[in-house]
Amino acid sequence: MPTFALPLLFVLPLLFVAVMFGWPLLALAARAFGDGASTDLPQLLSDANAADLLWFTIAQAAASTAATLVIGLPIAWVLATYELRGALALRVIVTIPFVLPTVVVGVAFSVLLGDRGPLGWLGIGASLWAIILAHMFFNIAVVVRTVGSVWAQLDPRAEQAARTLGANRWRVLRTVTLPALAPAIASAASVVFLFCATSFGVVLILGAGRYNTLETEIYRQAIGFFKLPAAVALSMVQIVVVAVVVTVSALLSRRARAAGAPRRRRKPHGRQWLPVAAILTVSLVILIAPPAVLLWRSVRPTVGGSWNLDGYRALFESVNGQTPWQSMQYSLISATWAMVIAMVLGLLGALALVRARGVLAGAATVVAMLPLGVSAVTVGLGYLVILTGMPREISTSPAIVPAVQALIACPLVIRILVPAMGLVDDRLRQATATLGARPLRVWWTVDLPVIKRALCAAAGFAFVIAIGEFGATSFVARPDTTTVPVLIGASLAKPGSGNFATAMACSVMMLVVTAAVVALIEVVRKDEGGEF
Repeated sequence: MPTFALPLLFVLPLLFVAVMFGWPLLALAARAFGDGASTDLPQLLSDANAADLLWFTIAQAAASTAATLVIGLPIAWVLATYELRGALALRVIVTIPFVLPTVVVGVAFSVLLGDRGPLGWLGIGASLWAIILAHMFFNIAVVVRTVGSVWAQLDPRAEQAARTLGANRWRVLRTVTLPALAPAIASAASVVFLFCATSFGVVLILGAGRYNTLETEIYRQAIGFFKLPAAVALSMVQIVVVAVVVTVSALLSRRARAAGAPRRRRKPHGRQWLPVAAILTVSLVILIAPPAVLLWRSVRPTVGGSWNLDGYRALFESVNGQTPWQSMQYSLISATWAMVIAMVLGLLGALALVRARGVLAGAATVVAMLPLGVSAVTVGLGYLVILTGMPREISTSPAIVPAVQALIACPLVIRILVPAMGLVDDRLRQATATLGARPLRVWWTVDLPVIKRALCAAAGFAFVIAIGEFGATSFVARPDTTTVPVLIGASLAKPGSGNFATAMACSVMMLVVTAAVVALIEVVRKDEGGEF
């Protein structure tokens, strides 16, 4: 592609990010500090206990990341090393938590670990441990996919040589395998840390007001106390943290790209079944227990009460003029449009990033990934400020929700497509161009066959991320544009077993939809590595 075309690839993605991401943040900052009545930034941060919030945010994110690595790395080893019957189903089960709405994950662990839940005897229902476990459940897929894709393509000859020289399995793992996997592990850890540091729904529900991160405190200051200056000041701190983590993640992900042909998986035999069976058992319990408890409480909303389908019947009963089933229909339509927007912009952004070099590439990567990590609450508040000053035709437009969802999904599309595009041999492009093919024909005949599975996977993940988005969508949704995650949050905020049953039934409905999409993605990507 001609060098002059490179800036053109950036135009649409950068314009979209500037309008949909930069504009709300600037509008919120102007609203908070524009009147001149606010105190200085250090004083605002001091009054909001920013230092303590930052410390707790980093500490819980680090603990959650460590727990995720402890569980995720063994699963990555099993899937990368052994040929197992049911491996496809295991990949689906591992991936489902990552695409569930965070509010659903929070509800699942609240029910599972609550006083009257199956694991209530542990006494950790509303505690730091509950937050860490929920984050671990949510982020296992990041570790399994990122590390597993590299592990599956490590050259086995180095390990074989070490074994020939007398090293046992543990020494080979410590001295050969783990050093080779270190960049991938660090890359996965940085992404998990980012998601845990900016987690909203999980901390809001499981923290129960006792534990607050920067994200939940931004919400509390803005919505609970309507102190916009304090909320914006905390958002600035969070943006700095996110920018640092995204930069580190971008650098590590470049080093973590897998190279070489996939190693040959083998069937476990003899003693090899012991660690494999143990890992599979523990992982399946961890991954299946929360969805199972959602299903259980959807048909038995009151512990010790009768079994019933009241929650599912309520899906067809009107709530504020719209039934939950209509909310699901709107969610599907909205997520489809968000997927289309995210795919177009993500593809252009990925093409630009692959062709960019040096400082430009690094800066563009950080800008592209920022919407994935910056406070959805902050972005949502910014939209409220903007929309209140717009004509009713715009402020109530049903196009706003899919546009916001596309903003959140676009960075994930880019993250999936960039590694796939990096596998295209540039010599083939040059040879095709030499034969007279135009740039679009070169891309269609050379690039597309290589990245078509990644495109399908990116589209699937964009869809499920969009349909499950909760933070920013909750601020821009209207009665006729209410998505299912927003409806779940509203139902949980209302007292009564009926509202709880409706929330559980909606959560199960979301679980079924995301599981179906993830299963389709895995079928498309069967036997193909890849990272998020």
